[in-house]
Amino acid sequence: MTLRAAFEDQAVSCERLDSPFMGHLLRILSKNWQSDTKLGKAMAAYTGDIGPVGHSLPLRIAGELHALVLTGQSDALIAAYPPNAFDHNALSIAVSHALVAHEGFMLEWTQSPPQTNEVRRSAALIAGAQVALEHFQRPIVLSELGASAGLNLMWDHYALDISGQITGPQTPAVTLSPEWTGPRPPSNSIIIAERAGVDLNPMNPRLAPDLLRLTAYLWADQPHRLTLTKAAAATINVEVEKGDAIDWLETRLANPRTGHLHLIQNTVAWQYFPNSSQARGLELIEQAGARATVETPLAWLSMENDGDATGGVGAALTLRLWPGDIPPTLRSC
Repeated sequence: MTLRAAFEDQAVSCERLDSPFMGHLLRILSKNWQSDTKLGKAMAAYTGDIGPVGHSLPLRIAGELHALVLTGQSDALIAAYPPNAFDHNALSIAVSHALVAHEGFMLEWTQSPPQTNEVRRSAALIAGAQVALEHFQRPIVLSELGASAGLNLMWDHYALDISGQITGPQTPAVTLSPEWTGPRPPSNSIIIAERAGVDLNPMNPRLAPDLLRLTAYLWADQPHRLTLTKAAAATINVEVEKGDAIDWLETRLANPRTGHLHLIQNTVAWQYFPNSSQARGLELIEQAGARATVETPLAWLSMENDGDATGGVGAALTLRLWPGDIPPTLRSC
């Protein structure tokens, strides 16, 4: 796939996820992309999948442009970005100028893949954890694979608003209001006794450069996501560890704490692990499950792509519980 085609494909995915501005921006990039510049040659050097489930080059470039807006480096881009009214010509001119004027910044920015930490996934994590607690009411030892900046490790600090009925802490850092069908999740007392996460490239949202990277990859016509991310970042009290998720998980599973529910969670992370790592991770979890007792129960809560190769929409939410390998039925998101 050429980069021009990748821009077009990503535009469709963004539009499906309610971001018409990103659709316009990515099509402008597709039409005006120059392959003979330093940036163009740097992007051409990538091999393999350059789309959303690979190197994700379109989102790298779009994220860099948003970073220029957030840091006030381009008045023309700021004027052409939301919340200002959309003007195709103004955006085209601003993007073309930025690709030249800020090429050095772009070359540095695009060396790293996109990294987000979608706080809204915590709505599914809260609901899934509540189902697990229906089976094993215990303080939770929380372990997240592919935790990014750790924002979803803090879900016990967030409230869940379903049709005006709010559950969660009295003074939540964030209130999540997902579209919800079917019965409400249970409402059990939640105690997180310990929380930890791992990522190959962990972010620290308390540091300005990391917070910029997290927010730049949010889409400019979805300001509610920016608000949620900044509010969640202010609650962080855990530092995500750097390392291989499966090696880390093996250590976490080795010594279960009596009287605690060990809850493993991953959201749109497992699908990016190599097949060999997935197989080893599954074996480790199932072996730990076979050793679990009513005093050392284990839960695995997973929200991953349900087969949409474009990375567009659809995420299957699954939960497994041990002892007994109980497979509660959860709805897809």
